[in-house]
Amino acid sequence: MSSPLAGLPNSLNLSPHLSAHKYFLVCTLTVAAWDTLVLSPRTWRLIRSGGWPILKVLFHFMRVFMPLEFAVVAVAFFDTKWSLDTCQKFYLFEPICTAILLAAASGMHTARSPCSNNTSVAVHVIRIHAIYDRKPAVLVGMGGLFAVQVVVTAVCCAFYRSVPLLSGQGCIAGPKANWVGIYWVAPTLLYTVSATLALMRSISSLQAKPLSPWKLMLRDGLNLYGAVWIVNMVNMLFWFIMKPTGPDDPIKTIVTSMAAVLTTSMTLRIVLGIRGTLVHGGSFALTGSSVPSGSSRATHVISTSRSGGAPTSTPHTYTLDDMRSKPEPTWSEDKGDDKGVPLGVDERAVTPPNIGVKVTIDREVGYDSYAK
Repeated sequence: MSSPLAGLPNSLNLSPHLSAHKYFLVCTLTVAAWDTLVLSPRTWRLIRSGGWPILKVLFHFMRVFMPLEFAVVAVAFFDTKWSLDTCQKFYLFEPICTAILLAAASGMHTARSPCSNNTSVAVHVIRIHAIYDRKPAVLVGMGGLFAVQVVVTAVCCAFYRSVPLLSGQGCIAGPKANWVGIYWVAPTLLYTVSATLALMRSISSLQAKPLSPWKLMLRDGLNLYGAVWIVNMVNMLFWFIMKPTGPDDPIKTIVTSMAAVLTTSMTLRIVLGIRGTLVHGGSFALTGSSVPSGSSRATHVISTSRSGGAPTSTPHTYTLDDMRSKPEPTWSEDKGDDKGVPLGVDERAVTPPNIGVKVTIDREVGYDSYAK
């Protein structure tokens, strides 16, 4: 029986799953382009900040690598003149590049050679290690998960194949067997542990600084960790649950591109949300607070001189309960010094002449002090 679409060219004669795959890739490209444009001002401020810690290097690497990867993938998928022979040489491009992108967003890799003793640590491992005050156990655990991820994704790339589409229908990489889905199980496991540890750290901080769940989520970026976990979990379940109708059905990989783009996008925002310097992964929101409640005391002592007499001090104390100061500056709010350390407010005692007031200010620097 003849098909009603028999007279159409191959580029338009698409199966429902292949057509959905193309539409979903268009959505992926839209998200990647939007994310690139929206983060441009903050990216420029980060470039101007001093120093190049590993988080800053990884941030800019992912910012450039992600849109370039999926621009190339889109050309291979939508170019009707892309030959089948070319596709046989190209189809591993997306699995390999996505594995590199996930590695940059996920964990830790240590490379040592006679000429180098540098250690490269990626975003989630650096950040989780930092908010747990750089405990070795956290680094070892997260680093082990990352090592598993690197090995698994590298091995799985060898078991991809070119989906046997007709000429003009595009070039897509698909798995040779269902077990190749562990390519996504490994990073999903790491992001699950990352989100869990971030949540546990935030909950434990409530003993020192009670906050509403909404403020706690925004302060510690729990929504970002949750988004990374959700998109990877959905992709993993999609991979193992969906059943293809044949060898030319790309239904299993329909969500993979979107998962990689959203993982990168949320990870970039985790970096942008770090307080203080990016060296060693920044610090937790309450780290360095001298008072458990999150408040600090700033005292300014000023001397004055009476007409014809010796200088005296007037012991007046003013408590400004309704004061709402500007939040502590981060690398994204000022340029910082030459070493990339943000410049805070100078609160040293000064003694200019002709003023006779001693002011003691209880300044709230916790999350509740942010301008509403």
